[in-house]
Amino acid sequence: MSKGDNTQFERDSQTPPIDKTALLHKLNIDQATREQTRKMPLVLLSLLVLVAVAGGGWAWYGGAAQPLALDTYTVSAASASVPANTVLNASGYVTARLQATVSSKVTGKVVEVYIEEGDFVAEGQILARLDSGLLNAQLRLGEAQLAAAESVILELDVQLREAQLNLNRTARLTEKSLASKAELDAATLAVEAYQARIARSQREVEVSARRLEVQKQQLTDTEIRAPFAGIVINKSAQPGEMISPISGGGGFTRTGIGTLVDMKSLEIEVDVNESNINRVTPGQSVTAVLNSYQDWEIPAEVITIIPTADRNKATVRVRIKFLETDDRILPDMGVKVSFLEELEAPASGDAQVAGVLVPQAAIYASGNRNFVLTVHGTELEQRQVTLGSTRGTNRLVVGGLVSGEIVIARVTSETAQEYLSAGPEIVINN
Repeated sequence: MSKGDNTQFERDSQTPPIDKTALLHKLNIDQATREQTRKMPLVLLSLLVLVAVAGGGWAWYGGAAQPLALDTYTVSAASASVPANTVLNASGYVTARLQATVSSKVTGKVVEVYIEEGDFVAEGQILARLDSGLLNAQLRLGEAQLAAAESVILELDVQLREAQLNLNRTARLTEKSLASKAELDAATLAVEAYQARIARSQREVEVSARRLEVQKQQLTDTEIRAPFAGIVINKSAQPGEMISPISGGGGFTRTGIGTLVDMKSLEIEVDVNESNINRVTPGQSVTAVLNSYQDWEIPAEVITIIPTADRNKATVRVRIKFLETDDRILPDMGVKVSFLEELEAPASGDAQVAGVLVPQAAIYASGNRNFVLTVHGTELEQRQVTLGSTRGTNRLVVGGLVSGEIVIARVTSETAQEYLSAGPEIVINN
């Protein structure tokens, strides 16, 4: 063994031995720490249970406690009017008494269109604009011409004052025989000449002002406005197209921006055979039924009988007005009318009740049956009803309800179950 190996051996002999028992004790888990670790999942589980209970309590007492605010309607009795006999049936179309294709007063290129079909426009509202570049330039030219004409008057005023001073001097010199009569006459005529020129310039200023008004009006006419309030039923022009109040050649020039209809002016026009016109009188009651809504009877009345006949069809045109307006009535719809002969009502006041009137929105269907929700205090009841005819936005109920009962004004088959299950948590808006 070498000397170096002996030295290393001596060092290893001097190193103390490792206590393995102490190391094993260090690996052991303290009992208190073990108990604390074992309790942590139990604490977390308890907290989760408390949170779940609190959330459920809020949902039960807070969320479910929100009351349902429901609008109600008190049904009214519909007295059975004495039935009227139908004396004549006819068919016709819904027409608009006030309808116009809006165009411009001048020919020009459309730069902006502000309307679409179905839009409601107010009277005077701008529908479209035409190109106004040239008219703006002419307007500025007219303003400059007016200013120039006014400046001429200022210059002539100065010259007139000078001529008047010269006239006064000449008159004094003439009195002293220092100036001739001819010089006085010349000075007088000079003053009158300037006065005449000023009068002419004032007329020119007035002409320039009138020309400027015309140019302003032409510029205003590039804004196409609605002549009355109504609904747009047709949009005819697009930006970039030419428009003119007079039809252009070749069909490339539009004659209007769009068609406007006043829905309040809708009426019915029917052609009645001239052999039956004696059954129609102005003011006569009429029942109208649109082809699109066969179960909707609209009350109407004869406006007038056009005092001429169509020899080709042997008919006379009759105008009829609607007594009730509705958004479902549209121009050019087909309609059938029944001219009625009213009978005298019975003298006694005990006419039988035909039923009650209920809003259409208060009735909902479930299967093949119709129901309403009636209100009794804070309780709701589902009631089956028997329906009659449609009267505007209401429906005649001939069975299941009596006058004075309260129903929910707006309900569907889906919301009905929600309202019924809400129990006492409802608020009635009378």
